[in-house]
Amino acid sequence: MNIDKALEEFRQVIPPELIKINESMKNHTSFKIGGPADILLVPSETSQIISAVEISKRHSVPYMVMGNGSNLLVRDGGIRGVVIKLADKFSRVEMVDNTVKAQAGILLAVLTNRAVRAGLAGLEFASGIPGTVGGAVVMNAGAYGGEMKDVVQKVTVLDESGTVISLDKEEMAFGYRTSIIQNSPKIVLEVDLLLEYGDYEESRATIAELARRRREKQPLEYPSAGSAFKRPVGYYAGKLIEDSGLKGMRVGDAQISEKHSGFIINLGHASAGDVIELIERVKQRVKERFGVDLQPELKIVGED
Repeated sequence: MNIDKALEEFRQVIPPELIKINESMKNHTSFKIGGPADILLVPSETSQIISAVEISKRHSVPYMVMGNGSNLLVRDGGIRGVVIKLADKFSRVEMVDNTVKAQAGILLAVLTNRAVRAGLAGLEFASGIPGTVGGAVVMNAGAYGGEMKDVVQKVTVLDESGTVISLDKEEMAFGYRTSIIQNSPKIVLEVDLLLEYGDYEESRATIAELARRRREKQPLEYPSAGSAFKRPVGYYAGKLIEDSGLKGMRVGDAQISEKHSGFIINLGHASAGDVIELIERVKQRVKERFGVDLQPELKIVGED
């Protein structure tokens, strides 16, 4: 790995203000947890993303792609190599009739509001999901009866060979919190959504009601990565955890939320190690009590 040489080349194709060295990942995750990344790139153009991947490969530098960091737990040792963050710098949107083309880095809440202002409906379910549209497509994010697969028509990705290709809805192989992109080296660049013509006031009322329900049920006042566990078939993770007597359980400053047992929250100074130990304790207790294997919904990356 020749990270110094890679950095030299990054600086030739990406503006200096979009390159960060030894950047704390606490600043880039909703959990507010994580050690430093050797290099963090925040590209604003597709060409910069392609170059970042090519340069990383050429110098044997490991790289990972992230969105808004809302479903990410970075270990305390940080991330060796390069993090490519697709967020607000890569968030342009085009709307033609009821078709929306969005770059991967736009936040779902922002995209939903823009669609509603344009008289389009169908994304209201996503208004409170804190991630980017790219991340949401990768994991087929959903809430309140809606999922990304309901509105996605086409996804433009950078494939393993460095070629930009398009995948239609069927090729995405959407499933519960998964898609063909998950656990693959493909990078989501753009997403085409097909929405419905709607009524502005009705859409705003729906968004307001969903926001009220979230405030009532979810610990939005604390840093977290959303639902900590996937929903097991036939069960609800939060109920299994609560019925196992784990509501409020702490390891350091990581805690099973007393408001919603499906959430692990950061009370202020939680480490990734605290969160991971708490996850393992929860999995063990639920397995002993109910015979159910809980699987984390959040993605854990980095080094101890």
